[in-house]
Amino acid sequence: MLIAYDHIYVHPLPEGHRFPMDKYELIPLQLLREGVITPAHIFAPAPLDEASILLTHDAAYWHKLKHQTLSDREQRRIGFTQSPALTQREITICQGTIDCALHALQHGVALNVAGGTHHAYADRGEGFCLLNDFAIAANYLLQQKRIKQALIIDLDVHQGNGSAALFAGKEQVFTFSMHGASNYPFHKEVSDWDIPLQDGTDTGTYLQLLENALPVLINRVQPDLVFYLSGVDILETDKFGKLKVTPQGCRQRDEMVFSFLQQHGIPCAVAMGGGYSTNIKDIVNAHCNTFRAAAEIYD
Repeated sequence: MLIAYDHIYVHPLPEGHRFPMDKYELIPLQLLREGVITPAHIFAPAPLDEASILLTHDAAYWHKLKHQTLSDREQRRIGFTQSPALTQREITICQGTIDCALHALQHGVALNVAGGTHHAYADRGEGFCLLNDFAIAANYLLQQKRIKQALIIDLDVHQGNGSAALFAGKEQVFTFSMHGASNYPFHKEVSDWDIPLQDGTDTGTYLQLLENALPVLINRVQPDLVFYLSGVDILETDKFGKLKVTPQGCRQRDEMVFSFLQQHGIPCAVAMGGGYSTNIKDIVNAHCNTFRAAAEIYD
């Protein structure tokens, strides 16, 4: 099991910022302490090259990120203040997702400690997302002819609006998003398949919907590779999620996805996505459960 992580993932933010940046450092530390992984499982990605970025994102937007010329409004929409270090962080995360995808094609699974930046569009970022790592990785693998068909399984509580827009009308990448109906983003894009969830959706209902969807997805798409966004903002403790999924239910979700894909011989590249519980321990433990489940199922 290969895991992408670099210290650059932990970007300094102002005191009181609502994004829980510390989780990126705490996740690998917890997994190492438990013995779920060893240092040999972790690799530090190199920064992504410009040509690969431009397979997905508009050159004008990339140049704004590169040269620090985003407007105040564009920065507010993203939620982070621009800096060279922030851009370097993003392109390192994106390369990590490409590397995880390539490894998964050979070995079944690989996980990025960050990533899942599904709110980024071709020409703009929003919702703490500057570049869309799944889109970049999918387009790279298609361009390199490493895959013919990809499937994005997006189980973050927020719709993968950027991914839906980027792949609208592109048959080689199928976008599936199961998300809060009344949650951010308030203007939803149209994925290839959306399952909007009502506020207060409980564990049993959530897992049943997913269990019903997975075989339909696989039969319909027949992917060479799945990109799995395992957001933990579905938790009942999440400040913004509005769902009632328990920590055990969140882990069962991951086990369900991994078991189904592993049984069907479909490689899986994973990114962590969002999580905004008040207690950061709840966020870290739920993310670590994703790694624990992968370690058990793909062992």
